[in-house]
Amino acid sequence: MKIKQHLGFISMLALAFTACQQKPAETDNFLENEIKNIEAQHTLQTDLIEKSGKILNPRTIDEKGNIVYVPIDDWTSGFFPGTMWLDYDLTKNEKWKKLAEKYTEDLDSVKYLKWHHDVGFMIGCSYLTGYRLCKKPEYKDVIITAAQSLSTRFRPVAGVIQSWDADRGWQGERGWECPVIIDNMMNLELLFEATRLSGDSTFYKIAVSHANTTMKNHFRPDNSCYHVVDYSLKDGSVRNRQTAQGYADESAWARGQAWAVYGFTTCYRYTHDKRYLDQAEKTLNFYLNDKNLPKNLIPYWDFDAPNIPNEPRDVSTAACLASALYEMDGYCPGKNYKELADKIVKNLSGPDYKAKVGENGNFILMHSVGSIPHGAEIDVPLNYADYYYEEALIRKRNIENNQPFSFVNE
Repeated sequence: MKIKQHLGFISMLALAFTACQQKPAETDNFLENEIKNIEAQHTLQTDLIEKSGKILNPRTIDEKGNIVYVPIDDWTSGFFPGTMWLDYDLTKNEKWKKLAEKYTEDLDSVKYLKWHHDVGFMIGCSYLTGYRLCKKPEYKDVIITAAQSLSTRFRPVAGVIQSWDADRGWQGERGWECPVIIDNMMNLELLFEATRLSGDSTFYKIAVSHANTTMKNHFRPDNSCYHVVDYSLKDGSVRNRQTAQGYADESAWARGQAWAVYGFTTCYRYTHDKRYLDQAEKTLNFYLNDKNLPKNLIPYWDFDAPNIPNEPRDVSTAACLASALYEMDGYCPGKNYKELADKIVKNLSGPDYKAKVGENGNFILMHSVGSIPHGAEIDVPLNYADYYYEEALIRKRNIENNQPFSFVNE
């Protein structure tokens, strides 16, 4: 279902020439340098989009280095519009606000999407991020409608939001009834916000039920998490615990651990239920203490991948975890979570992981992994890695300036 639109050779030549002209000057200020780099890359990216006369949504690059654009029903469609909003937050430049509005509002019909759970990513990263920055009333309505659509996937017997339809695509070949993936924890923020914006507690109750059931069934004794838990629609019992994107059913898929840490931290933000923060910390401790975690804290794609250290790293995991750590630092003083996040961000900003301007399909970070079992997006940039990296930078800035998170409304 992915749509690929490729850059031509002439466009690439023009892009390379333009990049030479726009290389940002280095300063002694870390955040200032990162903002300059982001603006340079995103200027090239959005110039290509604007010149096309279309609204294109970049997700990654293909094996030939061509930019891959996706339709609005792709699960990653909210991340690039979201980065435009984060650009605006970082710079206060109206250019990025206008582009953010344009690319975000192209996703309007996603609010009615009911056939998978990722509407939380899609609308949360775009419309919700935009609403926090500009308070457009029509965005509020989209957020609430999207939450209603997501809520149709709630299965009350099991107490969870079903992630994937069990009769679609490759998922339909696994024999699942009600598959729930740890990624779904990232979509609960949309529900919590919908209750805050509408006053309807239904969304909040669904989010809490899903979080509680996930906390009960998704974690091993060492507090690593499974990727997929399949529930019985008849009685809500667990049918299987498996993986879809990890190395093996019993391995610890790296990004899944980051989704868990981030997702349960978010649940604590809205509920102040310490059990959620405790779970986030337990999984974080598993992550940090695993023997296969590299010293620079940029993990291999799976902690149990068979050929470590000759396995791809996953930058998207590190970026997501860094962002979560900055928030956790505010809830857990004295545990040095900010220092850990700073280390990750600093390493991501170095030449091993941050692309040169005009390269890497104009994405910020290199070396992420989508799904090795599916042979998809291996050692490439991913738009969600960039999104969480920018979010981490904003959280870092706010902490260091004694400001509240601009995206947290309590």
